[in-house]
Amino acid sequence: MIFVDYFIFPGIVFTMIVAFIVSWIDRKVTALLQWRVGPPLLQPVYDFLKLMKKETLIPKGGSVTVFLLSPVISFSALVLVSLILVKTNLNGMGFVGDLFVVIYLLLLPSFAVIMGGASSANPLASLGASREMKMVLSYELPFIMSVCTILIKTGGLIDIAGIIQYQQNNGVLIGSLSGFLAFFVTLLCFQSKMAQIPFDIPEAEQEIMGGTMIEYSGPPLGFFVASRWILMALLPYLAVILFMGGIGSYIGILKYILLVVVVILIKNTNPRLRINQTLRLFWGPVTLLAALSVVLAMMGL
Repeated sequence: MIFVDYFIFPGIVFTMIVAFIVSWIDRKVTALLQWRVGPPLLQPVYDFLKLMKKETLIPKGGSVTVFLLSPVISFSALVLVSLILVKTNLNGMGFVGDLFVVIYLLLLPSFAVIMGGASSANPLASLGASREMKMVLSYELPFIMSVCTILIKTGGLIDIAGIIQYQQNNGVLIGSLSGFLAFFVTLLCFQSKMAQIPFDIPEAEQEIMGGTMIEYSGPPLGFFVASRWILMALLPYLAVILFMGGIGSYIGILKYILLVVVVILIKNTNPRLRINQTLRLFWGPVTLLAALSVVLAMMGL
């Protein structure tokens, strides 16, 4: 049973299948917006397998252990998040405080990118790692404040199953003013956590030629790429759970798909921001909106 949970459903196999599908939706919608046909359904699978078969090159002068472990840590943390979210949403098999565990695990991919870039001994990768670090410091505060709004609205529930049950009994949180503001802030924070345009600053191929990923190749790069795909699949799912009552029927699945498309549309309709613009955005208006959502939640709105 443990083997099935961790490796089949909702473990690695299921997580990767969903990540492949979401990645294909991303590329297909992007292609349609650009008047192109787009790739076939299995293209993400082909791309991942191609990376897994390529040679792994180790940069001279870098920390080999940290360089190779970083993508594995990122991938493993996200598989654990998938395991927690899916089992909790479908079976209510969560535990007290699992919301905090998910928040912690979602930080690990960013830390892995920082460690991987810094350990590669490449100045462009180090610059990308520095940008990633600044982004984490900017978006985590408003995200945590949005979570505080959820805790206030639900009466202090810190387990995901309890938050889902509360919304089933009392209506979805996005239906309230404070819940909508918290959802909007969370969506911006998730866009930054995924390093999607306009927040793809750590990689910025036109500026720093891939940044944190510049020295990666073969399976390590494959694990980082898969982590990005999994993030794009998990974060909209988490937003649906926290603000829209979870996915319990075809309506919940439709909400999830629509939110994924919204993320893709944001990515394809905005220019990249500079790192100083991103810091001003999250430490300024976004944090103020998050604080306003907390105040409104305390007022019962």
